[in-house]
Amino acid sequence: MAMPRDFPDLPPVWALGAILAEWLAAWWLPLWRFASPVMTTIGIGLFVGGIAVILWSALWFWRKKTPIEPRNVPKALIVEGPYRLNRNPIYTGMTLALFGAALWFGALSALIVAAVFPFVITRRFIEGEEAGLRQTFGAEAEAYFRRARRW
Repeated sequence: MAMPRDFPDLPPVWALGAILAEWLAAWWLPLWRFASPVMTTIGIGLFVGGIAVILWSALWFWRKKTPIEPRNVPKALIVEGPYRLNRNPIYTGMTLALFGAALWFGALSALIVAAVFPFVITRRFIEGEEAGLRQTFGAEAEAYFRRARRW
């Protein structure tokens, strides 16, 4: 398998970097600790749930035979499954996983990293992906954007 042309500038790399930043922030600059068995359980649940949303959403790219990597020209507009409600369920799953990890780590600084992630991903990837969908699918994409939320 060839290395993607945009590596390492890919959303999963950003998500992994954010988890690392959360861990480092929780360890070195926690600001406020709230670790407890309840928070750990909730955090693990959100983390696993976020990964499940990512996998379910990625499956639709395979089903529609369209590239999953950002900046590639889409071959299909996916509006089924999790995409009925949310235009970016993979990014939403990443965000859920990041909030889960932050709760798992039990530190306010980790939650701050998780809260910044959606803004970074929106600017870095989502805005360009939406422009590409508009260019490729025109009115069909616009109608979909009116029906489904970005986040």
